[in-house]
Amino acid sequence: MKQVTPRLPSLIQVFISLGLFLLLAFSFTAKLDLPIQLALYIGWFIVMILGIKLGHQYKDLEKAALNGISNGLGAVLILLAVGALVGTWISGGIVPTIIYYGLKAIHPSIFLLATMIICSLTALATGTSWGAAGTAGIAMMGIGQGLGVPAPITAGAVLSGCYFGDKMSPLSDSVILASSMSNVEVMEHIKGMLPIALISYIITGIMFTAFGFHYAGQVDMSQVDSVIKAMEQQFYITPYSFVPVIIVLSLLAMRMPSFPVISFGSLLGIIWAVMLQDVDFLTAFNTAWAPFAISSGVDFIDSILNRGGMSSMLGSVAVIVFGLGFGGLLDKVGVLETIAKLFEKRVQSAGSLATSTIGTAFMGNVFGSAMYVSLILTPKICAKNYDRLGYKRKNLSRNAEFGGTLTSGMVPWSDNGIYMASILGVATLSYAPFMWLSFVCIIVTIFTSYMGWFVDKCEPTAEAVEEAEGELKQQTA
Repeated sequence: MKQVTPRLPSLIQVFISLGLFLLLAFSFTAKLDLPIQLALYIGWFIVMILGIKLGHQYKDLEKAALNGISNGLGAVLILLAVGALVGTWISGGIVPTIIYYGLKAIHPSIFLLATMIICSLTALATGTSWGAAGTAGIAMMGIGQGLGVPAPITAGAVLSGCYFGDKMSPLSDSVILASSMSNVEVMEHIKGMLPIALISYIITGIMFTAFGFHYAGQVDMSQVDSVIKAMEQQFYITPYSFVPVIIVLSLLAMRMPSFPVISFGSLLGIIWAVMLQDVDFLTAFNTAWAPFAISSGVDFIDSILNRGGMSSMLGSVAVIVFGLGFGGLLDKVGVLETIAKLFEKRVQSAGSLATSTIGTAFMGNVFGSAMYVSLILTPKICAKNYDRLGYKRKNLSRNAEFGGTLTSGMVPWSDNGIYMASILGVATLSYAPFMWLSFVCIIVTIFTSYMGWFVDKCEPTAEAVEEAEGELKQQTA
């Protein structure tokens, strides 16, 4: 039997397939109250049918889906480890201690700004937005709830800080990936991001400060005092509870692998629960799997502390597995490549380059369901446009990083969206409007690119120009 060479999907085929998936995802989650896992599961078959129609063999499509899943198993392990960390750190009084001191020390008017700064520094030092959200982020969510600040706004401040610190850190895997895929040195990549990132950070800080003063006048300090007293009654509060936090953050900052470090942090949580909180070993050990349970009589304490454990992450793990498989299928079938070719015809300036690159990276998160998919595919798809028009590759790595990293937490079925919603206890679409750093940074990037600011040029490469001219001749033939 003659082997059929697979072809790229047409724009109509792409829009019909993706439109059907988005309709399913929206209907299932917003209208029918069905889990997103089912929409992603059906999405596999939508893309597989398209792939077979284009000439792909089923076994190749299945392999692509499995390869996509295997690329994200590290994220699954970290997600489960963080679930164990949260449960054991609550049981060990570590999270309650941080919340307790935070409620006593942080004034409501500067809480949101302080949240962003603390999470920024944590992510910058450790090189991981996930680690920062799973440690400092959880604590700041508890403090914010105690101060009466709406959880989605607090989550927005947490994520603004986490993602800023992550993309400014030379230790960050997203920074290393975006720069390496664009053939740019890591420090050159960071220097290329720095001016726009700092401008956006200052603007975002002003916005959160203004909101902080708005909520400061609404805080009932008597309620805060009652929470503090209840914490003292339920847990043994001591500065020694900061020791596991310092150890874990230090190990992450030393660039040790996240999974064993976070797992070791869970062990410390169990030890602290037995030694300081008078919890028997089996009960403390069980909080690594099952959510911590407390009935304090104070709604705030019960709502923020009855959580954690690996079992609480299983639904999120399923979304990541289906989402990564879906992304692997889309890559194999060539869906993003077809959309990128549509952009290519309209890209003739630094501004349109930035817009198309950020748009491609965002679609990588939406349809690839993972930040890694976005950061791998975007430079591959967009690089020749930068070479053709004579713009340095560090412009590409910066725009891919901003579009891929900063929007990754906004997609409900992406690995980052799932993780952040699970850890912070706020639905993705609830906190996404308050990820102000992401919006400001993208707007500033596009604006400055159209103005020609912070854009580095070079000589166009002859190879890219010839390739573009050849494609143009084919299109007009």
